[in-house]
Amino acid sequence: MRWPISPPCKYTMPPLHDSFAADLDPQAAADSLSALNRELEAVPDKDPCAHRLMAADRRARGDELGALAHLIAAQTLEAYASEPLTASATDLCKVATGFFTQGDLVSAARWYRLALLLDPALAVAYQNLAAIHARAGRVAESESCRERAYRIQRVFVEPVDNPLRRVLILCVGRTSGNVPFETLFSSRTASRIMYAIDYAAEQEDGQLPPFDLVFNAVGDADIAAPLGQRLDRFAQRCRRPLLNRPVAVAATQRHRMSALLGDLDDVVVAPCVRCDAAPLSPFALREYLAREGIEWPILARPAATHGGDGLVRCESLEALHDTLRCGGYSHYLTGFLDYRSADGYYRKYRMIFIDREPFPYHLAISSHWMVHYFSADMTSSVWKIDEESRFLQDPGTSLGRRALAAIAAIGRRLDLEYGGIDFTLLPDGRVLAFEANATMLVHRERNNGPLTHKNHHVQRIVDAFEQLQVRRTPIDASA
Repeated sequence: MRWPISPPCKYTMPPLHDSFAADLDPQAAADSLSALNRELEAVPDKDPCAHRLMAADRRARGDELGALAHLIAAQTLEAYASEPLTASATDLCKVATGFFTQGDLVSAARWYRLALLLDPALAVAYQNLAAIHARAGRVAESESCRERAYRIQRVFVEPVDNPLRRVLILCVGRTSGNVPFETLFSSRTASRIMYAIDYAAEQEDGQLPPFDLVFNAVGDADIAAPLGQRLDRFAQRCRRPLLNRPVAVAATQRHRMSALLGDLDDVVVAPCVRCDAAPLSPFALREYLAREGIEWPILARPAATHGGDGLVRCESLEALHDTLRCGGYSHYLTGFLDYRSADGYYRKYRMIFIDREPFPYHLAISSHWMVHYFSADMTSSVWKIDEESRFLQDPGTSLGRRALAAIAAIGRRLDLEYGGIDFTLLPDGRVLAFEANATMLVHRERNNGPLTHKNHHVQRIVDAFEQLQVRRTPIDASA
């Protein structure tokens, strides 16, 4: 989990008085700077003079952010040399975050490392270094940085001038599994207080800054399960309204979906079991599947994963047994139901529930059975975008009254203030539910891009969530 990053630096570049290259041959100056740059790239340099030289070079090249980074590094190092007890590396950390927001992760990592050399207690630097390592596939380094960040700090406040409310967001820091909430909370109305509850001792609950509303963002039921008692105790003691109560989240595990939704009219849920250990033999696995009523082909999915990560479609007993034996972790085993439409394409709809009311979010259409919006190549076909647009404009006509009534019933049964469902429409008009939980992603698309048509509907979701907060926020909020 990467917490929201600090805002990028907004400094104005002051005039530089260094004229280090004035008396050098241009080629000699270039060679000297190249050597210095290689040295700085290799190891975060603690020599302020070297950083001032690089600041002048970057400015001459038109690289204002690079020049600013080196200048602030020089100023920070000088401050630590003269007043070590009062100096701060916060400005240097903000510069690193500037590179981070621009996607220059190499530069961001270098400046974060220098900031941490000066102040090892900068939790946000460790947070974003964890994200950088994770993106590069360096799992151990990512876990180490994340561990350090949350050992230092569990509460992160994003203040807003004159907020309408202060929202405490319960999150996990050790892993993924949080509701993607960045789009949901307006920076104009809500001051966000992120609380890494999995790292916090229970006595810290009573030391939190004032808040008006609580949003439980620990939305993945598999991730929430080990924290179940901790979250329940927080909910019982909480004296402010709490959105997405832990008990409702817990009911959304994949193998519990049939019990949760299976009795609803016009709703189909594929048989699913959770397998926490590989059966000793293919024979034992066959007996287990027969008892649970799971038929071939079978989808094997690692627990606590989304987006198709690790998902395998197994056509034989041997293939499934090998998958479970080599995985080394819990899997969900789901009977695969062929849901192709009459035209040969697979369709996956997503609707978002705000206070149990459904809102259309997207439709992905693919030639492959594993449908995800990012891999469905939606923008390559005008007819796909047109069909999605019709669904977003009028889901009742696209799905039919029976299906829309079934979706509404699912929203009520989930009993979440924020959640969603991925599903398809079967030929007989019934809804085949793939998953229904609190972890559904909602985000805006690039303006003037091929998916801009979705933004109006995203805004409807955001507006509905804002109105939900208004209804639930006590009248003495932010007093």
